[in-house]
Amino acid sequence: MRVKLWGTRGSIPSPGPETIRYGGNTSCVGVTLSDGSLLALDAGTGIRSLGLDLGDEPTRLHILLTHLHLDHIQGLVFFAPAFRPQTEIVIWGPASPDASLRDRIARYISAPLSPVEVRELPCDVSFRHCPETEWEIGPARIRAASVAHRGPTLGYRIDDGDSSLTYIPDHEPALGADFDRLEDDWISGFALARDTSLLIHDGQYADAEYPEHVGWGHSALGHSLAFAHRTGAERTVLFHHDPMHSDDFLDGLGGEARVAWAELGGREGAIELGAEQAEYELPAGAAAPISTA
Repeated sequence: MRVKLWGTRGSIPSPGPETIRYGGNTSCVGVTLSDGSLLALDAGTGIRSLGLDLGDEPTRLHILLTHLHLDHIQGLVFFAPAFRPQTEIVIWGPASPDASLRDRIARYISAPLSPVEVRELPCDVSFRHCPETEWEIGPARIRAASVAHRGPTLGYRIDDGDSSLTYIPDHEPALGADFDRLEDDWISGFALARDTSLLIHDGQYADAEYPEHVGWGHSALGHSLAFAHRTGAERTVLFHHDPMHSDDFLDGLGGEARVAWAELGGREGAIELGAEQAEYELPAGAAAPISTA
């Protein structure tokens, strides 16, 4: 698998001179499977750049949505391939008792929030609730599971050959509990992340910020590191950066993460903060960074 970060920010886009290095676009990760199949994990504003990168060639793409908060779907109406008849898009997401996935997305892709309606998109688009068991896309096995966040929210695990990617960008695994005392089976998202090659995980708050945000659905740095360590992830990318965190702040947070990771006994170089345009190659059993622009 080849993985590219197109949007690493959480909550709201935050462009500007203070966020150039880590990026200001909201959540989107592009995945190219071993047979060339294309996936997008979430459709925040970062999916706009992914769409432009695909060019005008006929495209078949699966978009896996973790949940329908605006920062994870607001790029859909700016995704250029969606406006081409030769494009086929399958959108996966969590089920809800309130309405179908299509109808819930249509609340955003409709007036007065959008100049177009879902039914007007010229591409071939379909909507599917994620099954409760594994399913296949190309050579990959996909698994989704509910995780601790506000509203119906999923985390994903993608296994392709001997490599695996786990994506849990909005997650509060320590909500209402002493994380260190929890058994593995009681930790939200644990099974998805166990021994994964690459874990992309919520890292929104510094430890000092978390007490004022308990219940907001996001992790303190210490909880993110403890989750990565407990699950045995080979490499972890902290993601969904707070919109108020500048590049300089994130540099400092990254330094804190590396020190705390070493204190946990973690392998050197296995923790980093996600930056837009960063790419990872996942050969059998490893996740190696190949470039950062």
